[in-house]
Amino acid sequence: MKIIISCAITGSIHTPSMSPHLPYRAEDIAAQAVGAAAAGAAILHLHARNPDDGRPSADPDHWRGFLPAISAGTDAVVNMTTGGSAVMTLDQRLAAPLTFAPEMCSLNMGTMNFALYPMAAKPRDWRFDWEEPFLRGSDDLVFKNTPRDIAGVLQQMGAERGARFEFECYDVGHVYMLRHFVDRGLITGPIFLQFAMGVLGGIAAEPEHLLHLKQTADRLFDRYEWSVLAAGRRQFDMAALAATMGGHVRVGLEDNLFLAKGVLARSNAEQVEKVRGIVEALGRTVATPDEARALLGLKGKVDFA
Repeated sequence: MKIIISCAITGSIHTPSMSPHLPYRAEDIAAQAVGAAAAGAAILHLHARNPDDGRPSADPDHWRGFLPAISAGTDAVVNMTTGGSAVMTLDQRLAAPLTFAPEMCSLNMGTMNFALYPMAAKPRDWRFDWEEPFLRGSDDLVFKNTPRDIAGVLQQMGAERGARFEFECYDVGHVYMLRHFVDRGLITGPIFLQFAMGVLGGIAAEPEHLLHLKQTADRLFDRYEWSVLAAGRRQFDMAALAATMGGHVRVGLEDNLFLAKGVLARSNAEQVEKVRGIVEALGRTVATPDEARALLGLKGKVDFA
């Protein structure tokens, strides 16, 4: 059985102060993405950062700083976020995907609380002045993804630009929302469902919840591919459970900064290497980028040069 490893290189959850290994400059994002692909990641889930202060960015010029190097350095699938950051407008979040028309995008399937403020509880030396207020202010943060928003992304990125989607479902209701858009005819072809677990405001990263999510998807869809990301300390044990159950896996510094308890991952590639070892120890085979493309019905590699 082929298992797709996705790697989320850098995102809007963790701030640069939390780990010196989290990439935010363009050259570091590119290098870590190429390294993760070499370690076995078939899909690279990407966000952009402002290289001056590490702040999550929607600026196409910031994306342009690393996309050409990634496409030149690897054949892995580039999966651009349409989520960006919960403090961005939808127009901002779509600016870069609309510009570059990748073969895959992520799409969050519902509006939710996105509570990151517990991360600010531990004393630390903040590298940039925006970091602590950003995290503490998330006790009043709503990540807006309404049905109208979702329909707009499906139309602009899917119907008009030929992208397939990583449908990110942070709770069981999001799986039903996905079914709703299938029924409306706005989603066709292979479905790639990402169970996003462990974010405060969404479903917890617990085996019982994963079983419930999987059973729900089985009732709603005749054919689909599914994967698990677990934010935080449950990353690897939930990945192992997903691979055991026949699912795909996602790791990366966007979701978890650690390789083991108390041990910071020095790169995204380290996490990919660890999860690859888990997958292969279970008797599974890691999918190549082209095998992932065939499984997910992607349009093919995009040259961002």
